[in-house]
Amino acid sequence: MSAPPPTEGENPRYKLDPKTIEMLVCPITKTRLILASDGSELISIVARYAFPISKGVPLLVVDAARRLDEAEVDALRNRPQSYND
Repeated sequence: MSAPPPTEGENPRYKLDPKTIEMLVCPITKTRLILASDGSELISIVARYAFPISKGVPLLVVDAARRLDEAEVDALRNRPQSYND
């Protein structure tokens, strides 16, 4: 019996390269984006939007983004910095 195929989040083929993340900016504010801790979204704290990542491709359009609430923005501002923030 073979193992089940990896899900989208586990598949290394769908991982965003940290160098790519560094080059991307928010389409609204042109400010830096940060990767969500689970790797499923790129977040613009300034614009207060979270842009989804689908199969390793960031969808940087407002229609695909979700709005962040105040609690999420505060938590993101206070989280420890990592190499890709």
